[in-house]
Parts: sequence; structure tokens; C-alpha cells
Amino acid sequence: MNIVIVDDNKTNLMIIEKILQKAGYDCLVSLSSARELYQYLQLDGSNPGEAFKVSVSAEVPVDLILMDLMMPEIDGLEACRTVLAHERYEDLPIIIVTAMGDSYKMAEAMDAGALDYVMKPINKVELLARIRSVLRLKHEKDLRKERDKRIQHELDLAKQVQLSMLSDPIKKEDVTISAVYKPSFELAGDLYAWYQISPSRYGVILLDMMGHGISSSLVCMYIYSALKDTITGMCDPEVVMKELNRRMNQLQMPDSLESYYFTAIYFVLDTVEQTIEYVNAGHPSGIAIVDGEVKLMKNGCVPLGFFEEIDATKGVIPFQDSARILLFTDGLSEWLEEEYGDPVAKLISGLQENEDPKELFEMLQPNSKMLAGSKDDMCLVMVRTDIGHD
Repeated sequence: MNIVIVDDNKTNLMIIEKILQKAGYDCLVSLSSARELYQYLQLDGSNPGEAFKVSVSAEVPVDLILMDLMMPEIDGLEACRTVLAHERYEDLPIIIVTAMGDSYKMAEAMDAGALDYVMKPINKVELLARIRSVLRLKHEKDLRKERDKRIQHELDLAKQVQLSMLSDPIKKEDVTISAVYKPSFELAGDLYAWYQISPSRYGVILLDMMGHGISSSLVCMYIYSALKDTITGMCDPEVVMKELNRRMNQLQMPDSLESYYFTAIYFVLDTVEQTIEYVNAGHPSGIAIVDGEVKLMKNGCVPLGFFEEIDATKGVIPFQDSARILLFTDGLSEWLEEEYGDPVAKLISGLQENEDPKELFEMLQPNSKMLAGSKDDMCLVMVRTDIGHD
């Protein structure tokens, strides 16, 4: 263990060194002032009133600081606050060593971030007991930080895997399909996908998995693994939704208190038959503007995974010349409701004015602070087709 002792009294330094050396602590650094401590920790700042910064290249191994409370120029309380103010040293344990029995000063020391204190004259048994206790706590914190770092790395990797599953835009002469996706800080529960079923038919789905985090992400990837074969093989919205519901029920465990489900909206666009066939499974209504007329995509069924058997009723929207379809998740609609009151009206006007989901999303103006603090994913999927007639 690397222990730093800070005291302006050489006799005190020598006494503490001897006690620690006899107890088996060999990696000791003795310093006579707070400013020497700043230099040792590579805190930059030449003037007393200047803010101290940690050197970018600094790698100073310190496990514990024993700090005298009363020192000239910079006392132990100020030094304690300064050191712990830096991210690199924010968990560094500090024990205050003092001859003062003032309980208010002791409270100040603890408020400054010190973990413990020892009274002078030094009691060897008490000092070693408090050091062991503090070092044990530091060891546990280090283990927890290492574990959290490893978990965060795995979560970041899982996020990248999720993002790689999202469909690439389709841009053809008569059909354009694209999306904009702003995940929350957690693992995502939203997923969109589209597939060309035949030369004239496209299957498009947007789903929102219950909850967030690892479990929702895994369930999301499980459903994704079945999407392509289900949509390209079965195609019909009613049949597809029933199959996805069956897949979700395969995950349900009889003894589990938690059930998994998701909302979804799935439609098939046929550019030859000029129809949009869809099923809405408990999802926010999609918006279709066909030949200038607004249609809400409400027909459907309950969210998938609640019941073993579901009745799904599809809706059919015909069009003659053009269709513009917008799907979105409740993470966006709930924010719009909070900002504007009527999310559907805002989205309809945005869909009428914009031909690209990114432009629409920017028009809605969710600020960066709101996006950073959002607990839910935000997703927009836009499909445009312009058949036209000679």
C-alpha cells in the first residue's frame, strides 16, 4: 500500500513512519506541507489562489493520505477539499491527524471528505486499526469501480450491436424509407426494420420493448432474429403479428413475476395495388398522408406478449398518387405532448412540411440537454411513395 504522510512537524512524521514500518507498511512518502502534496500528486497551479489541475499524464499511485489538520499556509481541510475535488482522486481515502479535540473541527474534516481522524498524541493501536479499516474500504471501492467499468464496456458493446441491427435506408425511384433514432443513455428498447418482400411490396415495422436495460435489449435482439423470416415469409400484417406474439410467449416463464411484451406497428406497402395494410399492436398511431388526406393508423390488437392468443384486425388504406407514412415511438410523442400539448397535430404538420425524418426531427427541436437526460428512446420512421399517373 502506498501511504502519503503530510505533517509540518518532523517529529510527528518520524513517529508515524516508525509505527507504519513496524506494521509492515513499507511504501511511505513523507511530506512537510500541502503544497508538497500538490506537487507529488502532480496538481498544476503555481499561485496560491489559482485552481489546481491534474496533469494529463499523471499516474501517481496513492492508496491513503494521513494529513495533519493544522499546517501553515494551507491547512489540512483546504488540502483535503483540493485533492478530492479532482476526478482522479475523488475516492482517495484521507485520514486527518490532529491534536485538536474540537468536535466542530472534526465535523468540518468529515464534511471536507476525510473518511476518518486520529487524535494526537498518536495511539499506535488506534492508528493502525483506522488505517486497516479505511484501506479495506478503498479496496472494496476499487473492486466495485473495476466491475462497473467492465459492465459499462459490455453495455457500450451491446449498444453498438443493437445499432448495427437497424435497417439501412432504401431510396428508389418510387419509394424512400429512412429513419432517425436517438437512443437514451440506457440500452435501447426500440427497434425498426424493413424488408423488400417482392418487387412492389415492402414490409416496415417499428417496435418498442417494455422497459430498458440488459433484459429488454436481449428480448429485442431475440425478436429481431425472427423478423426477416417472419415478414418476408408471412407478409400479411395479421399473420405476422400473431407469429411475433407466439414468439414472445415462448419467453414467458410460469414462475416468473415479470412478463415481457412490446408495442409495435407493422405495415405492408404495395406500390402496384396501391395499398397500405397495417396492424397496430398497442403502439402510438402511425400517420399516413395519402393523396393529401390524413389517416391515423389505429386498427390492430393488444401489445404482443400479454396473451397467448390475440385477435388482430388489420386496417387497409388505399391511395392513388402518393403516400407519406410516419411511425414514431412514445419517447418522442410524450416529449412533444409535454412541449406542445398535441403531439399528433405537431407531427402531422411536420410530416406535411418535411420529406426527410432528420429534417422533421430537427424541426421538432428537441434540445441537446433534453436528449442527454431522456430516459426513453426517440425514433421516427418515414416512408414516401409517389406513384403518379401519365
